[in-house]
Amino acid sequence: MAYQFEASTVTGFVQQLAVGYVARGYWFYVTGRVPERKDPLAVDAKLIKKYAIDQSKWARARRKKAGVANLQYLRHDRFFIIVATHGEHAFFWEEPFKDARRAPVRFAGYSISYRGGHALVRLDRETYKNLKGHFLDLAMRRSVSSLAEELGRIPFEPYCGVRRQVLNIHRAVNRARQQGGLAEVPVSALRLQRRVVKVFV
Repeated sequence: MAYQFEASTVTGFVQQLAVGYVARGYWFYVTGRVPERKDPLAVDAKLIKKYAIDQSKWARARRKKAGVANLQYLRHDRFFIIVATHGEHAFFWEEPFKDARRAPVRFAGYSISYRGGHALVRLDRETYKNLKGHFLDLAMRRSVSSLAEELGRIPFEPYCGVRRQVLNIHRAVNRARQQGGLAEVPVSALRLQRRVVKVFV
């Protein structure tokens, strides 16, 4: 099977990065955007060839045993990321890489890191702050059904970290409504189960 790297959706990109790569030790990364004047497929081919990323799972196992880093490449639209495991590789000499254990990957409002032995997906600080502010602004001006509908349409997958943040927003909304003598929004309005999607089409 040809090497697959182009995620068809934001949801698929985040799922593959967090669950498929970061959770499996691909902690070191660089990100970039393909310039408008360039063909994304040409950039893909150049980077994959440069770092010999297109490897079989058996080759990756041999490389790991020999102390050589493995790399993966992932792109959605014009945003791309190269991720690497521990080991020797030209990637570490040529790229200004970051470590997801210390500097989360930020993409489309998400923050993806590695903490406490597992991948952690949250809303980035600005996105969370804006979303909370939006719902607090509506808390006293909307009906329960209207708020419930809008809370249920929050367009971020409820990974554990995201779920905690959405529940915090829900509690803040209900505190405001309680103080104003208004009915609370039931927690059942929230989408708390993550969808597993097909990443590559």
